Amino acid sequence: MKRNFNNWLNTFKESISTFDYYVDFSKVYRNVDKIKVELNILNSLIGSKNIESEFKQILNKYPSTIECIPILLAIRKNEIFIKQLEKEYLFKFDTFAHSIEEYCRFMSESGLFELLQNHLISNLYDYVLGVEVGLDSNGRKNRGGFLMENLVETYIQKLSLNRGFDYYKEISTKEIELKWNMNLSKMSGDGISKKVFDFVIKSNSHLYVFETNFYASSGSKLNETARSYKLLAEQSKQIDGLTFIWITDGIGWLSAKNNLKETFNTMDTLYNIKDLESGILDKIII
Repeated sequence: MKRNFNNWLNTFKESISTFDYYVDFSKVYRNVDKIKVELNILNSLIGSKNIESEFKQILNKYPSTIECIPILLAIRKNEIFIKQLEKEYLFKFDTFAHSIEEYCRFMSESGLFELLQNHLISNLYDYVLGVEVGLDSNGRKNRGGFLMENLVETYIQKLSLNRGFDYYKEISTKEIELKWNMNLSKMSGDGISKKVFDFVIKSNSHLYVFETNFYASSGSKLNETARSYKLLAEQSKQIDGLTFIWITDGIGWLSAKNNLKETFNTMDTLYNIKDLESGILDKIII
């Protein structure tokens, strides 16, 4: 029975986010605890009437505190470039790259002295904790990819256990060729490009390679993804004993549905989470 693309698209999910998707608090706490002592030393500058003088004393006595400065500006690197001076400030205590006066200028011009001196914050530990939470939100995109992989893996794992099949994660075309004596040159440009599949299932007589992704928001990448996976599907049909399966989802596809539809119309093994929930893997993997 021929599937209806619009009906299929209407089952796409808005989100698959779990509780730990939004902020990785364990990572946040680890990052802040690494500099907890130095932050507490710098706390003495809060409300200081002679902040520049006291900052110099701290750097002389506790030079490691200099490495805390970038994170106060929500920067994880030890280097900060200043366009006005055409200069890069380095914040490493083992090799002070600049004079203490130059570091004082940085603190003043960047607004950090004002932040500390005018009681705009109560303590630096809590302040940096908030900074790290904000920076960690940038990692949601990567965590989103892992969420989809983890979700798909639960279905693959269950199938493999029930059927006694082996499955593998993140395995390359080269590894597949060596392990199962298959020629995948059609999918790797005669060995020029290296493709790593998210999952591989080896049944008694067939090999199934999987790609998975989830797009909660739109973007230009989606059109290219649809085109590239369509090409992979066409190439895989030229390889005996192998089936390429693409599992994708997310309302981000609504902005690129025409390209996805084109792939859907030519690829029999394009599925979404609803298909997994309906037991599609049990039907197609033999």
